[in-house]
Amino acid sequence: MLLDIETLEALRRQHPAWRLLASESVALVASFLHRAFVVPNRRAIAQADLAEALEDALYALREQRADGVYPKGALEYLNDWAANDKAWLRKFYPPGSDEPHFDLTPATEKALAWLASLSERSFVGTESRLLTLFELLRQMSEGSETDPQARVRELQRKRDEIDAEITRVLGGNMPLLGNTALKERFTQFTTLARELLADFREVEHNFRGLDRRVRERITLWDGSKGALLQDILGERDLIAESDQGRSFRAFWDFLMSRSRQDELTQLLERVMQLEPVAEMAPDPRFKRVHYDWLEAGEHAQRTVALLSQQLRRFLDGQAYLENRRIMDILRGIEAGALAVRALPPAGDFMFMASTAPHIDLPMERPLHTPAMKLALDAGDLAAGDEDLDAAALFSQFVIDKAALAQHVRQSLQQHKQVTLAELLHTWPLEHGLAELVTYLSLAAEPGRAVIDDTVLDSVGWVARSGQRRHARLPRVIFSR
Repeated sequence: MLLDIETLEALRRQHPAWRLLASESVALVASFLHRAFVVPNRRAIAQADLAEALEDALYALREQRADGVYPKGALEYLNDWAANDKAWLRKFYPPGSDEPHFDLTPATEKALAWLASLSERSFVGTESRLLTLFELLRQMSEGSETDPQARVRELQRKRDEIDAEITRVLGGNMPLLGNTALKERFTQFTTLARELLADFREVEHNFRGLDRRVRERITLWDGSKGALLQDILGERDLIAESDQGRSFRAFWDFLMSRSRQDELTQLLERVMQLEPVAEMAPDPRFKRVHYDWLEAGEHAQRTVALLSQQLRRFLDGQAYLENRRIMDILRGIEAGALAVRALPPAGDFMFMASTAPHIDLPMERPLHTPAMKLALDAGDLAAGDEDLDAAALFSQFVIDKAALAQHVRQSLQQHKQVTLAELLHTWPLEHGLAELVTYLSLAAEPGRAVIDDTVLDSVGWVARSGQRRHARLPRVIFSR
Protein backbone atom coordinates (compact mmCIF):
# COMPACT_ATOMS: atom_id res chain seq x y z
CA MET A 1 0.00 0.00 0.00
CA LEU A 2 1.28 3.46 -0.90
CA LEU A 3 1.62 5.53 2.28
CA ASP A 4 0.84 8.90 0.78
CA ILE A 5 -0.65 11.67 2.90
CA GLU A 6 -4.21 11.20 1.60
CA THR A 7 -4.18 7.47 2.39
CA LEU A 8 -2.81 8.03 5.89
CA GLU A 9 -5.36 10.74 6.64
CA ALA A 10 -8.16 8.42 5.52
CA LEU A 11 -6.80 5.62 7.71
CA ARG A 12 -6.54 7.98 10.67
CA ARG A 13 -10.22 8.90 10.31
CA GLN A 14 -11.68 5.49 9.45
CA HIS A 15 -9.48 2.59 10.55
CA PRO A 16 -10.44 1.11 13.98
CA ALA A 17 -6.83 0.14 14.77
CA TRP A 18 -5.65 3.73 14.39
CA ARG A 19 -8.56 4.98 16.52
CA LEU A 20 -7.59 2.49 19.21
CA LEU A 21 -3.96 3.55 19.26
CA ALA A 22 -4.96 7.24 19.35
CA SER A 23 -7.52 6.87 22.15
CA GLU A 24 -6.76 7.97 25.73
CA SER A 25 -7.81 4.58 27.15
CA VAL A 26 -5.63 2.52 24.82
CA ALA A 27 -3.66 1.06 27.75
CA LEU A 28 -6.79 -0.31 29.43
CA VAL A 29 -8.37 -1.55 26.21
CA ALA A 30 -5.25 -3.17 24.78
CA SER A 31 -4.11 -4.82 28.01
CA PHE A 32 -7.53 -6.23 28.86
CA LEU A 33 -8.38 -7.47 25.36
CA HIS A 34 -4.93 -9.03 24.95
CA ARG A 35 -5.26 -10.85 28.27
CA ALA A 36 -8.89 -11.91 27.61
CA PHE A 37 -8.69 -12.97 23.96
CA VAL A 38 -5.18 -13.25 22.53
CA VAL A 39 -3.28 -15.00 25.33
CA PRO A 40 -5.81 -17.85 25.82
CA ASN A 41 -6.80 -17.75 22.10
CA ARG A 42 -10.50 -17.38 22.84
CA ARG A 43 -12.79 -16.66 19.93
CA ALA A 44 -16.09 -15.69 21.55
CA ILE A 45 -16.79 -14.80 25.18
CA ALA A 46 -20.25 -14.41 26.68
CA GLN A 47 -21.21 -10.95 27.82
CA ALA A 48 -21.58 -11.95 31.49
CA ASP A 49 -18.14 -13.61 31.63
CA LEU A 50 -16.35 -10.79 29.81
CA ALA A 51 -18.09 -8.09 31.90
CA GLU A 52 -17.12 -9.91 35.09
CA ALA A 53 -13.47 -10.12 34.01
CA LEU A 54 -13.44 -6.43 33.07
CA GLU A 55 -15.10 -5.48 36.36
CA ASP A 56 -12.33 -7.29 38.26
CA ALA A 57 -9.69 -5.47 36.19
CA LEU A 58 -11.35 -2.10 36.82
CA TYR A 59 -11.63 -2.81 40.54
CA ALA A 60 -7.92 -3.59 40.72
CA LEU A 61 -7.06 -0.36 38.88
CA ARG A 62 -9.29 1.70 41.15
CA GLU A 63 -7.65 0.19 44.20
CA GLN A 64 -4.19 1.05 42.88
CA ARG A 65 -5.10 4.53 41.64
CA ALA A 66 -7.68 7.14 42.48
CA ASP A 67 -11.31 6.15 42.79
CA GLY A 68 -12.32 8.40 39.91
CA VAL A 69 -10.25 6.54 37.32
CA TYR A 70 -12.34 4.71 34.71
CA PRO A 71 -15.68 5.70 36.26
CA LYS A 72 -18.04 3.79 33.95
CA GLY A 73 -19.24 0.25 34.51
CA ALA A 74 -17.77 -2.80 32.75
CA LEU A 75 -20.82 -3.46 30.56
CA GLU A 76 -20.92 0.19 29.51
CA TYR A 77 -17.28 0.02 28.47
CA LEU A 78 -17.86 -3.18 26.46
CA ASN A 79 -20.82 -1.68 24.60
CA ASP A 80 -18.78 1.46 23.95
CA TRP A 81 -15.89 -0.56 22.50
CA ALA A 82 -18.30 -2.50 20.29
CA ALA A 83 -20.05 0.63 18.95
CA ASN A 84 -19.72 1.52 15.28
CA ASP A 85 -17.61 4.59 15.96
CA LYS A 86 -14.90 2.41 17.58
CA ALA A 87 -15.44 -1.19 16.32
CA TRP A 88 -12.78 -2.68 18.59
CA LEU A 89 -15.08 -5.54 19.56
CA ARG A 90 -17.75 -7.44 17.64
CA LYS A 91 -20.99 -7.98 19.53
CA PHE A 92 -23.20 -10.74 18.19
CA TYR A 93 -25.65 -13.47 19.14
CA PRO A 94 -24.38 -16.98 18.31
CA PRO A 95 -26.89 -19.53 17.00
CA GLY A 96 -28.99 -21.08 19.74
CA SER A 97 -28.16 -18.43 22.36
CA ASP A 98 -30.06 -15.35 23.54
CA GLU A 99 -27.03 -13.91 25.36
CA PRO A 100 -24.75 -11.55 23.43
CA HIS A 101 -21.13 -12.57 22.91
CA PHE A 102 -18.02 -10.53 22.12
CA ASP A 103 -15.04 -11.20 19.87
CA LEU A 104 -12.05 -9.21 18.67
CA THR A 105 -12.17 -7.51 15.30
CA PRO A 106 -9.26 -8.06 12.87
CA ALA A 107 -8.29 -4.39 13.20
CA THR A 108 -7.98 -4.68 17.00
CA GLU A 109 -5.84 -7.79 16.69
CA LYS A 110 -3.53 -5.98 14.27
CA ALA A 111 -3.16 -3.12 16.74
CA LEU A 112 -2.38 -5.54 19.59
CA ALA A 113 0.21 -7.34 17.46
CA TRP A 114 1.87 -4.02 16.58
CA LEU A 115 1.98 -2.99 20.25
CA ALA A 116 3.53 -6.34 21.15
CA SER A 117 6.21 -5.82 18.52
CA LEU A 118 7.28 -2.52 20.14
CA SER A 119 8.80 -4.20 23.19
CA GLU A 120 12.48 -5.02 23.15
CA ARG A 121 13.27 -8.62 22.36
CA SER A 122 15.94 -10.36 24.40
CA PHE A 123 16.66 -12.68 21.51
CA VAL A 124 16.53 -11.79 17.83
CA GLY A 125 17.10 -14.71 15.50
CA THR A 126 18.14 -14.20 11.91
CA GLU A 127 19.49 -17.56 10.74
CA SER A 128 16.16 -19.39 10.77
CA ARG A 129 14.41 -16.58 8.93
CA LEU A 130 17.16 -16.49 6.33
CA LEU A 131 16.84 -20.24 5.83
CA THR A 132 13.07 -19.81 5.56
CA LEU A 133 13.55 -17.18 2.86
CA PHE A 134 15.90 -19.45 0.95
CA GLU A 135 13.45 -22.33 1.23
CA LEU A 136 10.57 -20.18 -0.01
CA LEU A 137 12.61 -19.02 -3.01
CA ARG A 138 13.61 -22.58 -3.76
CA GLN A 139 9.98 -23.77 -3.62
CA MET A 140 8.87 -20.99 -5.97
CA SER A 141 11.67 -21.72 -8.40
CA GLU A 142 11.09 -25.48 -8.42
CA GLY A 143 7.30 -25.18 -8.46
CA SER A 144 7.35 -22.96 -11.56
CA GLU A 145 9.91 -24.99 -13.53
CA THR A 146 8.38 -26.39 -16.73
CA ASP A 147 11.45 -28.19 -18.09
CA PRO A 148 11.23 -31.90 -17.14
CA GLN A 149 15.00 -32.36 -17.40
CA ALA A 150 15.63 -29.49 -14.99
CA ARG A 151 13.14 -30.95 -12.50
CA VAL A 152 14.83 -34.35 -12.72
CA ARG A 153 18.26 -32.81 -12.16
CA GLU A 154 17.02 -31.00 -9.06
CA LEU A 155 15.45 -34.18 -7.67
CA GLN A 156 18.67 -36.11 -8.32
CA ARG A 157 20.63 -33.40 -6.50
CA LYS A 158 18.33 -33.73 -3.48
CA ARG A 159 18.68 -37.50 -3.60
CA ASP A 160 22.49 -37.21 -3.63
CA GLU A 161 22.35 -34.87 -0.65
CA ILE A 162 20.11 -37.28 1.26
CA ASP A 163 22.37 -40.23 0.42
CA ALA A 164 25.42 -38.28 1.57
CA GLU A 165 23.67 -37.36 4.84
CA ILE A 166 22.69 -41.00 5.42
CA THR A 167 26.30 -42.02 4.89
CA ARG A 168 27.51 -39.42 7.40
CA VAL A 169 24.97 -40.48 10.02
CA LEU A 170 25.85 -44.15 9.62
CA GLY A 171 29.52 -43.19 10.00
CA GLY A 172 28.83 -41.53 13.35
CA ASN A 173 28.86 -37.95 12.08
CA MET A 174 25.43 -36.75 13.21
CA PRO A 175 25.15 -32.92 13.12
CA LEU A 176 22.77 -31.47 15.70
CA LEU A 177 21.22 -28.04 16.10
CA GLY A 178 22.71 -25.98 18.89
CA ASN A 179 20.80 -24.37 21.71
CA THR A 180 20.78 -21.01 19.95
CA ALA A 181 19.45 -22.50 16.73
CA LEU A 182 16.71 -24.36 18.63
CA LYS A 183 15.65 -21.22 20.51
CA GLU A 184 15.67 -19.18 17.32
CA ARG A 185 13.52 -21.63 15.42
CA PHE A 186 11.08 -22.07 18.30
CA THR A 187 10.71 -18.28 18.60
CA GLN A 188 9.94 -18.05 14.91
CA PHE A 189 7.44 -20.92 15.25
CA THR A 190 5.55 -19.20 18.09
CA THR A 191 5.42 -15.95 16.12
CA LEU A 192 4.08 -17.59 12.98
CA ALA A 193 1.61 -19.67 15.00
CA ARG A 194 0.08 -16.56 16.58
CA GLU A 195 0.04 -14.71 13.26
CA LEU A 196 -1.79 -17.64 11.71
CA LEU A 197 -4.46 -17.47 14.42
CA ALA A 198 -4.84 -13.74 13.74
CA ASP A 199 -5.25 -14.41 10.01
CA PHE A 200 -8.29 -16.56 10.70
CA ARG A 201 -10.14 -13.61 12.20
CA GLU A 202 -9.60 -11.64 9.01
CA VAL A 203 -10.81 -14.52 6.83
CA GLU A 204 -13.88 -14.90 9.04
CA HIS A 205 -14.45 -11.12 8.87
CA ASN A 206 -14.47 -11.23 5.06
CA PHE A 207 -17.05 -14.01 5.00
CA ARG A 208 -19.19 -12.12 7.54
CA GLY A 209 -19.06 -9.10 5.25
CA LEU A 210 -20.33 -11.24 2.40
CA ASP A 211 -23.12 -12.62 4.62
CA ARG A 212 -24.13 -9.07 5.58
CA ARG A 213 -24.29 -8.00 1.95
CA VAL A 214 -26.37 -11.08 1.14
CA ARG A 215 -28.89 -10.20 3.84
CA GLU A 216 -29.14 -6.63 2.54
CA ARG A 217 -29.73 -7.80 -1.03
CA ILE A 218 -32.36 -10.32 0.03
CA THR A 219 -34.19 -7.63 1.99
CA LEU A 220 -34.26 -5.17 -0.92
CA TRP A 221 -34.51 -7.67 -3.80
CA ASP A 222 -37.61 -7.51 -5.99
CA GLY A 223 -36.42 -9.49 -9.03
CA SER A 224 -36.30 -13.19 -9.82
CA LYS A 225 -34.76 -15.76 -7.50
CA GLY A 226 -32.42 -17.03 -10.20
CA ALA A 227 -30.85 -13.62 -10.78
CA LEU A 228 -30.26 -13.10 -7.05
CA LEU A 229 -28.71 -16.55 -6.59
CA GLN A 230 -26.44 -16.02 -9.58
CA ASP A 231 -25.31 -12.69 -8.17
CA ILE A 232 -24.67 -14.02 -4.64
CA LEU A 233 -23.02 -17.27 -5.65
CA GLY A 234 -20.85 -15.41 -8.14
CA GLU A 235 -19.55 -13.16 -5.37
CA ARG A 236 -19.03 -16.12 -3.05
CA ASP A 237 -17.07 -17.92 -5.78
CA LEU A 238 -15.04 -14.75 -6.27
CA ILE A 239 -13.96 -14.87 -2.61
CA ALA A 240 -13.44 -18.63 -2.61
CA GLU A 241 -11.34 -18.46 -5.80
CA SER A 242 -9.27 -15.50 -4.63
CA ASP A 243 -5.70 -15.99 -3.42
CA GLN A 244 -6.86 -15.76 0.17
CA GLY A 245 -9.70 -18.23 -0.39
CA ARG A 246 -7.53 -20.80 -2.18
CA SER A 247 -4.82 -20.51 0.48
CA PHE A 248 -7.38 -21.02 3.25
CA ARG A 249 -8.88 -24.05 1.51
CA ALA A 250 -5.45 -25.62 1.00
CA PHE A 251 -4.57 -24.98 4.66
CA TRP A 252 -7.87 -26.46 5.82
CA ASP A 253 -7.49 -29.59 3.69
CA PHE A 254 -3.94 -30.04 4.99
CA LEU A 255 -4.94 -29.62 8.64
CA MET A 256 -8.04 -31.83 8.40
CA SER A 257 -5.85 -34.82 7.56
CA ARG A 258 -5.75 -37.19 10.52
CA SER A 259 -2.18 -38.22 9.79
CA ARG A 260 -1.07 -34.57 9.73
CA GLN A 261 -2.73 -33.91 13.07
CA ASP A 262 -1.01 -36.91 14.66
CA GLU A 263 2.32 -35.82 13.19
CA LEU A 264 1.90 -32.29 14.54
CA THR A 265 1.01 -33.64 17.98
CA GLN A 266 4.11 -35.83 18.12
CA LEU A 267 6.40 -33.06 16.86
CA LEU A 268 5.06 -30.52 19.36
CA GLU A 269 5.40 -32.88 22.30
CA ARG A 270 8.97 -33.75 21.35
CA VAL A 271 10.02 -30.14 20.72
CA MET A 272 8.47 -28.87 23.98
CA GLN A 273 10.55 -31.45 25.88
CA LEU A 274 13.86 -30.20 24.46
CA GLU A 275 15.98 -28.60 27.16
CA PRO A 276 16.73 -25.31 25.31
CA VAL A 277 13.02 -24.88 24.54
CA ALA A 278 12.00 -25.73 28.10
CA GLU A 279 14.41 -23.07 29.42
CA MET A 280 12.39 -20.46 27.49
CA ALA A 281 9.31 -21.39 29.61
CA PRO A 282 6.95 -21.49 26.61
CA ASP A 283 3.20 -21.28 26.97
CA PRO A 284 1.86 -24.83 27.50
CA ARG A 285 -0.95 -24.00 25.08
CA PHE A 286 1.53 -24.35 22.22
CA LYS A 287 1.28 -28.12 22.69
CA ARG A 288 -2.22 -27.91 21.24
CA VAL A 289 -1.81 -24.96 18.91
CA HIS A 290 -2.93 -27.06 15.94
CA TYR A 291 -6.25 -27.66 17.71
CA ASP A 292 -6.54 -23.89 18.16
CA TRP A 293 -6.03 -23.61 14.41
CA LEU A 294 -8.83 -26.11 13.87
CA GLU A 295 -11.16 -24.21 16.20
CA ALA A 296 -10.39 -20.92 14.46
CA GLY A 297 -10.95 -22.53 11.05
CA GLU A 298 -14.28 -23.93 12.19
CA HIS A 299 -15.47 -20.41 13.01
CA ALA A 300 -14.76 -19.38 9.42
CA GLN A 301 -16.54 -22.50 8.14
CA ARG A 302 -19.57 -21.74 10.32
CA THR A 303 -19.77 -18.29 8.78
CA VAL A 304 -19.91 -19.89 5.33
CA ALA A 305 -22.61 -22.26 6.63
CA LEU A 306 -24.62 -19.24 7.83
CA LEU A 307 -24.46 -17.86 4.30
CA SER A 308 -25.88 -21.13 2.93
CA GLN A 309 -28.63 -21.10 5.57
CA GLN A 310 -29.54 -17.54 4.62
CA LEU A 311 -29.93 -18.56 0.97
CA ARG A 312 -32.01 -21.56 2.01
CA ARG A 313 -34.33 -19.37 4.09
CA PHE A 314 -34.73 -17.01 1.14
CA LEU A 315 -35.76 -19.85 -1.18
CA ASP A 316 -38.08 -21.37 1.43
CA GLY A 317 -39.63 -17.97 2.10
CA GLN A 318 -40.21 -17.31 -1.59
CA ALA A 319 -41.78 -20.75 -2.04
CA TYR A 320 -44.01 -20.13 0.98
CA LEU A 321 -45.18 -16.78 -0.40
CA GLU A 322 -45.91 -18.29 -3.80
CA ASN A 323 -47.83 -21.21 -2.26
CA ARG A 324 -49.74 -18.79 -0.04
CA ARG A 325 -50.72 -16.73 -3.09
CA ILE A 326 -52.00 -19.88 -4.82
CA MET A 327 -54.01 -20.86 -1.74
CA ASP A 328 -55.51 -17.34 -1.54
CA ILE A 329 -56.65 -17.63 -5.15
CA LEU A 330 -58.18 -21.08 -4.53
CA ARG A 331 -59.98 -19.87 -1.41
CA GLY A 332 -61.32 -16.91 -3.39
CA ILE A 333 -62.71 -19.29 -6.01
CA GLU A 334 -64.30 -21.47 -3.33
CA ALA A 335 -65.81 -18.45 -1.58
CA GLY A 336 -67.23 -17.18 -4.88
CA ALA A 337 -68.75 -20.59 -5.63
CA LEU A 338 -70.39 -20.78 -2.19
CA ALA A 339 -71.76 -17.26 -2.59
CA VAL A 340 -73.66 -18.17 -5.79
CA ARG A 341 -74.61 -21.71 -4.76
CA ALA A 342 -78.13 -20.79 -3.75
CA LEU A 343 -78.77 -18.60 -6.80
CA PRO A 344 -76.48 -19.58 -9.71
CA PRO A 345 -75.94 -16.74 -12.18
CA ALA A 346 -77.14 -17.07 -15.71
CA GLY A 347 -74.61 -17.57 -18.48
CA ASP A 348 -70.89 -17.63 -18.06
CA PHE A 349 -69.67 -16.10 -14.78
CA MET A 350 -66.03 -17.28 -14.71
CA PHE A 351 -63.33 -17.63 -17.33
CA MET A 352 -60.40 -19.98 -16.97
CA ALA A 353 -57.29 -20.17 -19.10
CA SER A 354 -56.79 -23.21 -21.24
CA THR A 355 -55.44 -26.16 -19.25
CA ALA A 356 -53.41 -27.48 -22.19
CA PRO A 357 -51.14 -25.64 -24.60
CA HIS A 358 -52.21 -25.26 -28.19
CA ILE A 359 -49.30 -26.00 -30.50
CA ASP A 360 -49.29 -24.99 -34.16
CA LEU A 361 -46.43 -26.56 -36.04
CA PRO A 362 -45.11 -24.62 -39.04
CA MET A 363 -45.78 -27.47 -41.53
CA GLU A 364 -49.37 -27.80 -40.34
CA ARG A 365 -50.27 -24.28 -41.36
CA PRO A 366 -52.29 -24.11 -44.60
CA LEU A 367 -50.72 -22.58 -47.66
CA HIS A 368 -52.05 -19.38 -49.13
CA THR A 369 -55.02 -19.89 -51.43
CA PRO A 370 -55.72 -17.00 -53.75
CA ALA A 371 -59.29 -15.86 -53.85
CA MET A 372 -61.35 -16.86 -56.90
CA LYS A 373 -62.48 -13.96 -59.02
CA LEU A 374 -66.09 -14.15 -60.07
CA ALA A 375 -66.78 -13.78 -63.78
CA LEU A 376 -69.75 -11.47 -64.15
CA ASP A 377 -71.93 -11.76 -67.22
CA ALA A 378 -72.92 -8.33 -68.42
CA GLY A 379 -75.51 -9.63 -70.88
CA ASP A 380 -79.01 -8.25 -71.11
CA LEU A 381 -81.72 -9.82 -68.97
CA ALA A 382 -84.34 -11.77 -70.86
CA ALA A 383 -87.94 -12.31 -69.88
CA GLY A 384 -88.55 -15.49 -67.86
CA ASP A 385 -90.95 -18.34 -68.45
CA GLU A 386 -94.15 -17.54 -66.67
CA ASP A 387 -95.16 -21.23 -66.54
CA LEU A 388 -92.07 -22.19 -64.32
CA ASP A 389 -93.01 -24.12 -61.17
CA ALA A 390 -91.87 -21.97 -58.19
CA ALA A 391 -92.36 -24.77 -55.63
CA ALA A 392 -88.63 -25.62 -55.84
CA LEU A 393 -87.78 -22.29 -54.28
CA PHE A 394 -89.69 -23.22 -51.13
CA SER A 395 -88.27 -26.73 -50.80
CA GLN A 396 -84.76 -25.52 -49.85
CA PHE A 397 -83.42 -26.37 -46.35
CA VAL A 398 -80.30 -25.55 -44.27
CA ILE A 399 -78.29 -28.10 -42.26
CA ASP A 400 -77.65 -26.89 -38.70
CA LYS A 401 -74.05 -27.91 -38.14
CA ALA A 402 -74.08 -26.81 -34.47
CA ALA A 403 -77.06 -29.11 -33.77
CA LEU A 404 -75.21 -32.08 -35.31
CA ALA A 405 -72.14 -31.28 -33.19
CA GLN A 406 -74.42 -31.25 -30.14
CA HIS A 407 -75.62 -34.76 -31.08
CA VAL A 408 -72.01 -35.94 -31.10
CA ARG A 409 -71.26 -34.39 -27.69
CA GLN A 410 -74.36 -35.91 -26.10
CA SER A 411 -73.41 -39.37 -27.37
CA LEU A 412 -69.84 -38.99 -26.06
CA GLN A 413 -71.14 -38.14 -22.60
CA GLN A 414 -72.33 -41.76 -22.30
CA HIS A 415 -69.53 -43.46 -24.26
CA LYS A 416 -65.80 -42.80 -24.63
CA GLN A 417 -66.14 -43.21 -28.40
CA VAL A 418 -68.93 -43.74 -30.91
CA THR A 419 -68.97 -44.54 -34.60
CA LEU A 420 -70.95 -42.53 -37.14
CA ALA A 421 -73.17 -45.52 -37.86
CA GLU A 422 -74.04 -45.86 -34.13
CA LEU A 423 -74.67 -42.14 -33.92
CA LEU A 424 -77.09 -42.23 -36.91
CA HIS A 425 -78.91 -45.14 -35.30
CA THR A 426 -79.69 -42.87 -32.35
CA TRP A 427 -80.11 -39.70 -34.38
CA PRO A 428 -81.44 -40.74 -37.86
CA LEU A 429 -80.74 -38.55 -40.87
CA GLU A 430 -83.58 -36.10 -41.51
CA HIS A 431 -82.14 -34.34 -44.56
CA GLY A 432 -80.46 -37.22 -46.28
CA LEU A 433 -77.14 -36.97 -48.03
CA ALA A 434 -76.60 -33.31 -47.17
CA GLU A 435 -76.79 -34.06 -43.45
CA LEU A 436 -74.43 -37.04 -43.88
CA VAL A 437 -71.89 -34.82 -45.64
CA THR A 438 -72.11 -32.34 -42.74
CA TYR A 439 -71.28 -35.14 -40.27
CA LEU A 440 -68.27 -36.02 -42.41
CA SER A 441 -67.13 -32.39 -42.39
CA LEU A 442 -67.31 -32.44 -38.58
CA ALA A 443 -65.17 -35.60 -38.53
CA ALA A 444 -62.60 -33.96 -40.81
CA GLU A 445 -61.90 -31.18 -38.30
CA PRO A 446 -58.60 -31.65 -36.33
CA GLY A 447 -59.04 -33.65 -33.15
CA ARG A 448 -62.68 -34.49 -33.79
CA ALA A 449 -62.60 -38.06 -35.07
CA VAL A 450 -60.54 -40.88 -36.53
CA ILE A 451 -61.33 -42.36 -39.98
CA ASP A 452 -60.53 -46.05 -40.46
CA ASP A 453 -60.26 -46.82 -44.20
CA THR A 454 -59.94 -50.57 -43.61
CA VAL A 455 -63.50 -50.98 -42.33
CA LEU A 456 -66.67 -49.93 -44.21
CA ASP A 457 -69.93 -49.01 -42.50
CA SER A 458 -73.37 -48.85 -44.11
CA VAL A 459 -75.78 -46.04 -43.29
CA GLY A 460 -79.29 -45.45 -44.59
CA TRP A 461 -81.98 -42.80 -44.67
CA VAL A 462 -85.43 -42.15 -46.20
CA ALA A 463 -85.48 -39.66 -49.06
CA ARG A 464 -88.21 -37.07 -49.56
CA SER A 465 -89.71 -39.24 -52.30
CA GLY A 466 -90.16 -42.02 -49.74
CA GLN A 467 -87.42 -44.26 -51.15
CA ARG A 468 -84.86 -45.93 -48.88
CA ARG A 469 -81.30 -44.80 -49.62
CA HIS A 470 -78.04 -46.49 -48.52
CA ALA A 471 -74.41 -45.36 -48.51
CA ARG A 472 -71.17 -47.23 -47.75
CA LEU A 473 -68.31 -45.20 -46.31
CA PRO A 474 -65.12 -45.76 -44.21
CA ARG A 475 -65.73 -46.11 -40.50
CA VAL A 476 -65.78 -42.76 -38.71
CA ILE A 477 -65.06 -42.88 -34.95
CA PHE A 478 -65.78 -39.88 -32.74
CA SER A 479 -63.95 -39.85 -29.37
CA ARG A 480 -63.70 -37.59 -26.33
